[in-house]
Amino acid sequence: MSAEPNIDQLYDQQIKALPRAAKLRLLSRITEDLTNTEGEKNLSIMGLHGLGAAIWQGIDAQAYVNTLRDEWDESDDQS
Repeated sequence: MSAEPNIDQLYDQQIKALPRAAKLRLLSRITEDLTNTEGEKNLSIMGLHGLGAAIWQGIDAQAYVNTLRDEWDESDDQS
């Protein structure tokens, strides 16, 4: 594993003196490189399916909703 290059030093020595057009081409190349997703795994919302299921284990969904509604009704009555 190689050490990370000093970006400021690299810029000062190699990039700063380039003409504007060359800097724009370089920026374009870097942008293309960063947006290239080839070989990267596409993420899906379905990857979250079942996440947190253990938290709700043994809890009756309807009873939970009823409790929440009762709490909301109580807070509305106090207003």
